[in-house]
Amino acid sequence: MDLKRFTALALLSLASASALSTEPDAGERKFIRKGMGEGEVVLKIGKPDHEAFHRAVRGHPEEKSWTYFPHARDPQTLTILRFHSGRVAEIERKIAR
Repeated sequence: MDLKRFTALALLSLASASALSTEPDAGERKFIRKGMGEGEVVLKIGKPDHEAFHRAVRGHPEEKSWTYFPHARDPQTLTILRFHSGRVAEIERKIAR
């Protein structure tokens, strides 16, 4: 194997490993706080399992909710985040049995 192929393979392996280590952690759901932006939430705990729009009218603040279903790192807990103008306004955590 020539040096270029070896280097490319090594860089690809490093990129894959770092992508896995930056994967959102469902265990972080309990650390979400009011005022956090949507982007910060996605980086911390990933994309929601369900998204619902409550108000999406031009000229008015957008209101929506994101739902995260129970996960192995956050078992039996349903997490619902309500956003107002792109910021967390309410946090609801329900025990799902």
